[in-house]
Amino acid sequence: MSRSKSNRSFTRRLVVVAATAASAVVLAACGGSDSGGPSAHHSPSKSGSAPSSSAGAHNAADVAFAKGMIPHHRQAVEMAGLAAGRASSSQVKELAAKIKQAQDPEIKTMSGWLTAWGEQVPEEMPGMDHSEHSEHSGSSGHSGMPGMDHSGMPGMMSAKEMAALKKKSGKDFDKAFMEMMVGHHRGAVKMAGTEKAKGAYGPAKTLADAVIKAQEAEIARMNRLLGKG
Repeated sequence: MSRSKSNRSFTRRLVVVAATAASAVVLAACGGSDSGGPSAHHSPSKSGSAPSSSAGAHNAADVAFAKGMIPHHRQAVEMAGLAAGRASSSQVKELAAKIKQAQDPEIKTMSGWLTAWGEQVPEEMPGMDHSEHSEHSGSSGHSGMPGMDHSGMPGMMSAKEMAALKKKSGKDFDKAFMEMMVGHHRGAVKMAGTEKAKGAYGPAKTLADAVIKAQEAEIARMNRLLGKG
């Protein structure tokens, strides 16, 4: 009799254990379904924002700004590099050195953004004409390579203008350099204004603001040196 009771007690325990296990499975399934719902919505968001978390939220205007300003800055740095051995004015030499010192790091910064965003950094193309007034500006591009046509960028000097500047020295160089750089700076200010108005990436908008302030001040200084201020 006790043995029969013991068997029944054991059987009841098995039933309880089985029921508990079944309930756990059901709850786990429900929990998995519930958590799977939000995670299905949030996971893509997290993975999609992974580049944003490392590089910040950005848009097409930010990419265009960096891709345009990098070659624009490179040309300014190239022009500034000519001053050391050609300019006669110490003020022009000082200004050129300041331009190079400011824009070289900015090129590196913007290149870093593009890399973080999975975008191609514009290649340096020695001798390539990025000018708005390029002989090739009416064609599909200078080299036919996607992303290498900078013909629409304001303020860029043509290959002929750069070659002519390289041949000058003394006061002739000073005058030509400042006149060209004023136009170049105005183009950069225009590009930076577009970034401030349409960009989304905070550091890019901050850089654009710094470009506007610095280059407008340099435009005013060069115009004074040219007797136009």
